Amino acid sequence: MNNQNQMTWRDFKSTLEANPNLHLQFRYAGENQVKPSYHITEIKQAPIVSVDCGGVMNAWTEVIVQLWEPEVIETGREKAMQVNKALSIINLVEKSLPLHPDAIVKIEFGNTAFDTRQLYPQKFEAEGDDFIVNLTPDFTQCKALSRGESCGPKAGAAIPAANPIPKIEMYNAEGEGPSCAPGSGCC
Repeated sequence: MNNQNQMTWRDFKSTLEANPNLHLQFRYAGENQVKPSYHITEIKQAPIVSVDCGGVMNAWTEVIVQLWEPEVIETGREKAMQVNKALSIINLVEKSLPLHPDAIVKIEFGNTAFDTRQLYPQKFEAEGDDFIVNLTPDFTQCKALSRGESCGPKAGAAIPAANPIPKIEMYNAEGEGPSCAPGSGCC
């Protein structure tokens, strides 16, 4: 998780609330924009708990706004939805699912030319009657190195015993006949 790209749900929502009458547009991968007939299909809240390579437990929450781009632009949707419509969807969601104000916001999006991924809202721009949310990708990082440590257990730390992985015996689900044994030529 790249800390410098993170925006809280509180900040994201308040930025939208300050621009209710503009058309909400999303820009990704340079100058590409999500088609104006996109839908906000769902808003997810995901608590994340992880243990990094240095053995340190980390926990945070993410709010993920999923966008869906129809292949055909819908009639009457030549402009993106207004911010206030997006806010009405957010308010509807928050009636059932209280969203954590300090959660990290991600926008989930993909289409036939751009593999689905979660992107960070990075920079907001008002251009005419559009309110553009510029999206940037995350990148992997080593949390231990960012703390000035190295990967793996600290020097002198006890290393837990490995749990042997049991071998799975193969059998012929068809019943009688040759099985898929090594060298049988069935695989």
